[in-house]
Amino acid sequence: MRAWRPPARRVRGIAALACIVAVAAATAAEALRWTHLSQRGDRPAAVHAPVKKSVALTELSRAMIPMPTGVPSAHASALASLPGGKLLSFWWAGSRESGPDVKVYASRWSNGRWSDNWVVASRESLSAALGYGVRRVGNPVAWTAADGTVHLYVVATGLGGWAASRIVQMESRDQGATFAVRRVLPMSPVFNTSVLVRTSPVALADGGWWLPVYFEIGNKYPMLMSFDGHGAPRRVTRIGTGTDALQPTIVPVSPTEVRAWMRDSGEEQRVQQATSRDGGESWEDLAPMAVSNQSTSLAALRLHTGTILMLYNHVAEGGSSRSVLSLAVSADGSKWEPVADIVSGKPGDEFSYPTMYQVGDELHITYTHQRRGIAHHQFRIKEEDAT
Repeated sequence: MRAWRPPARRVRGIAALACIVAVAAATAAEALRWTHLSQRGDRPAAVHAPVKKSVALTELSRAMIPMPTGVPSAHASALASLPGGKLLSFWWAGSRESGPDVKVYASRWSNGRWSDNWVVASRESLSAALGYGVRRVGNPVAWTAADGTVHLYVVATGLGGWAASRIVQMESRDQGATFAVRRVLPMSPVFNTSVLVRTSPVALADGGWWLPVYFEIGNKYPMLMSFDGHGAPRRVTRIGTGTDALQPTIVPVSPTEVRAWMRDSGEEQRVQQATSRDGGESWEDLAPMAVSNQSTSLAALRLHTGTILMLYNHVAEGGSSRSVLSLAVSADGSKWEPVADIVSGKPGDEFSYPTMYQVGDELHITYTHQRRGIAHHQFRIKEEDAT
C-alpha cells in the first residue's frame, strides 16, 4: 500500500510553519543569550546623592534649525555632543511620516548658530548598506563615545508599519559628517522586528552606555540595551512587567537607584514609571505619576549638580495634548515641581518629542515645532539650594 502523503499545498504550509517556528525559536534564543550576558561594569556613571535645589532658567537664544528646502514635515529630534561645546542635532524630515522620501538629517551647533543641514541616512543608503530593501526610516537617537565616535541609531522598516521596525546602528568618526552602517541590533524574538528608539542614551561607569528602547507590536513595553565603550551591544533588560508603556527615558538618581518614565499607551494617559534599586539590573513598576501626558514622548535629564528635569506635554484646560511643552524639576525623581512652560500654543498646535542636553551651565532643548521643523532653545541654568 502506498504511504499517505499530505497534499503538496499542505506540505508547503507545514514547511513554512516549521520554518517560521524555527526562525522565531532561534531568534528568541539569541534574545535570551543577550539577556544573560555578563553584567560586569554595566552600571550608571557615578552620581551623587540628590540635593534639593531650585532651578532658574534664563533664555539665551531661540531658533529654528535649518530645514531642507521644499520638505514640509519634520519630527523626532535628538542631540549629541562634540568637542568644544559643540552639538549635533538629528531628526527625520520628508513629505509626511512614513513617506518614502523621509531622510534623517543633521545640523551642527557651533559659535551660537546652527549649520546648514545634511543627509546622514535614507531608505536608499540603508538598503544599499544592508543588502535588502528598507521601506521607511524614522526616529534617530545619538550618542558620542569617549573616543569621539558618534553612534547613531535609526529606526528602519521593511514591510509593514512601525511595528515591523528594526534598529540600525551607524557610526561616524568624522564628527557626524558621514556615517557608516555597523549592524542591525539583535533584539526581538519576533524576527528581530518591532523594536524602536526615541530617547537619549545614558552614560555607564565603564565608558559604555544604555540605549533606551521599546517593543511595540501588540503589548508595548520598555527595555534597555547596554553597550561597551566601543559600541558593541552587551545585553537587553526589560523595564518592569507592564504592557502599555513605551518610549522610556532613563535617569540615574543615586549610585544604586535608576528611574524610568514612559509614555502611556493605555487609557490612563499619565506618565508611567518604574524603578531599579540595583543599578539597572532588575526593575519594578511604580504607580503612574499624577502628571498628564497624553500619548507623547517625554525627556528627562539629570543635571551635573544632581537636579532632575523633565519635559512633558502638559494638557492645559481647553488645549490639545501637544500644544503646551512644560518643564518640571525634582531632587529625587519622586516629587516634582513645575518650572515653566517652554512653549505654549493654541488647541491644535504641536510642540512635542523634546530632547535635552547640558553643556556646562547651559541647557539646550530641541523639539518638534508644528510638525514643520525643529525648534531649539538655549538657556543659562542657575541652581540654588532650596530653603
